[in-house]
Amino acid sequence: MSLLIIVQYLYVPNFREFTPLDQNAPTNTFVWFLGFFAALFLGWNIVSLFSSRASGMLKKRAPIFTAAFLLLLAYDWATLSTGMLPQPFVPWPDAILNAMIRDREILARSLYHSLRLLFTGYGIGVGLGVISGVAAGRSASIRYWIQPLVKVFGAIPAVTWLPIVIVLSGNIPGGLFGGAVLLIAVAVWYPITSTTMNGVLSVPKGTFEAASTFGVSKLGMIFKVAIPASSPFVFQGLTQGMSIACTALLVAELMGVEAGLGWYINWQRGWADFAGMYAAVVIIAVTFFIVNAVLSMIRNFVLRWKEGIS
Repeated sequence: MSLLIIVQYLYVPNFREFTPLDQNAPTNTFVWFLGFFAALFLGWNIVSLFSSRASGMLKKRAPIFTAAFLLLLAYDWATLSTGMLPQPFVPWPDAILNAMIRDREILARSLYHSLRLLFTGYGIGVGLGVISGVAAGRSASIRYWIQPLVKVFGAIPAVTWLPIVIVLSGNIPGGLFGGAVLLIAVAVWYPITSTTMNGVLSVPKGTFEAASTFGVSKLGMIFKVAIPASSPFVFQGLTQGMSIACTALLVAELMGVEAGLGWYINWQRGWADFAGMYAAVVIIAVTFFIVNAVLSMIRNFVLRWKEGIS
C-alpha cells in the first residue's frame, strides 16, 4: 500500500505546475515517510514468517493500517493531484510533513505544555473522582449529596464552564493555566465519580461481610475490596474521562491558554500557515491515539484476571 501511494505521488500529474522556487512545491519528504513504513511492513512480514505472534499481530492490525493508507492515498489525490479540496486551505501531506520538520522545536514545546496541562487536570480529576465515588458508594449519606451533583452537572458539557473559568482565572492560582487545569479536572471528575460509585454499589454485600469476618479494617475494605472489585467500572470512567479531558484541553488552549498545541494552531491561523495548522492537528490526533492506547494496555494488564477483557 505504501508503494502504491509513492507511485501515485511521483507519477500522477499535480493539479498545477510548481516553480522550483515555490515554497509550496512538493518535495521528497512524503516519499521518505512512505518508504519508512514500506520498509517497516516488509520487515514485519519477514519476521511473521518465523513468528506466529508477529503474524497474529500483523493480521489483527492489517485492516487498520490498510484503511489508514487508503485514507492517506485519497487525501493526497484530492489535494495535490487534483486540487479537489480548496487550496491553500487544505494542504497536501508533503506540505504538512515539511511544516512539522520546520517547526519541530516549537511543536515539541507546545506538545510538552499540552501534555503537562492534560495530565495535571486529568490526575486531579481522577484522584478526586475516585475518592468521592468510593465515599458515595460506601456511604448512603454522602451519596445523598453527591449523586444529584453528578446527575445534574454531569449532563452539562465541560466547555460550557470555559467563560466562567476565564473570568475567574485572575483569582485562580496559576492564572489561565490554573483555570484550564480546573476545567479539565471538573470535566473528568463527573464520569470518574459516577462509574466508581456504581462500581462500589455493584459489589455484593456478602463480599464486605466476608472480608470483615477475616478481620479486614474499614480502610482495608476500601483498598482491598471496594476499589479492586469495582476496578472495571473505574477504568470505564478513566477512558470516558480521558476523552472528555482531551476535548476540554483543546477548547481551553484555543480560547485562552498561552502555550500548547491549541495555542500553536491559533498562532499559525493568524499567519495563514495552513500546513502548520494541520501539522498540529495531526500531532494532536496521534498523541491522543497513543494516550488512549497506553490507557487501554494498562486496563488490560490490570484487569487480566477478568474474562472477556480484550
